Amino acid sequence: MNSIIKSAITLSAVAAALILPAVPANAAVHSKSKELVVMTPQDLPEQAQTRGNALLLHSDNAGSTYLYVEQQEGKRLSVFDVTDPSQIKLAASTEIPDQGPFDFIRPLNDNAELVYFRDGQKAGILNLRKAKKPELHAITTTANLVTAEQLGRSGMLATEASYTYAPAVARDFQVIDISSADPAPLAVVKDVKHRATNDETGTMFLLGSDGLTVVRRLSVEREHQIHEMQMQGN
Repeated sequence: MNSIIKSAITLSAVAAALILPAVPANAAVHSKSKELVVMTPQDLPEQAQTRGNALLLHSDNAGSTYLYVEQQEGKRLSVFDVTDPSQIKLAASTEIPDQGPFDFIRPLNDNAELVYFRDGQKAGILNLRKAKKPELHAITTTANLVTAEQLGRSGMLATEASYTYAPAVARDFQVIDISSADPAPLAVVKDVKHRATNDETGTMFLLGSDGLTVVRRLSVEREHQIHEMQMQGN
């Protein structure tokens, strides 16, 4: 009997998810099929309207996903909670030691990211153990950690080779609606140098000259919501 009730509750939750509003009230542009939603910097928290230098997408162990955007030439790190793409919120805005702009290079473990400063002389570790309170620590090393081999979860094998910063090439991106017989551009995002995609929700984050633009795929979001509710029901 309990299993029948449990199944009924799960199916009801799934049905509710399927009839959730497809497009949030603050969406700037959406496709005719209601599948794509483009949220411009003006549709996001104020800090998202600042030009950024680099970005990092990170999921913690509690089921939340955060987008870290480096701003002000490496002086500020804005943290956005993007767990629910329809409700993107500013989680923190942290001033960090001024050592110049940097790039996110590779994860070192589940709670740390390797960064290299663009002057080519320093590396650093971004501690993400407290996702909303990231800490950046510069480290001194003559090894190239970008090409290092992982030695289990606690070691790396690196060569003595200097890191060379390669500037990202800025490109304009168009989001095009092809759901009708007459394809039409939904938005143009200028001077994009960095982007990231959350495969679970299908959300793409584009960092351009006007700040952060978010492209949502609502069918993927609904599938993810259903999967999450089914997992919670088990």
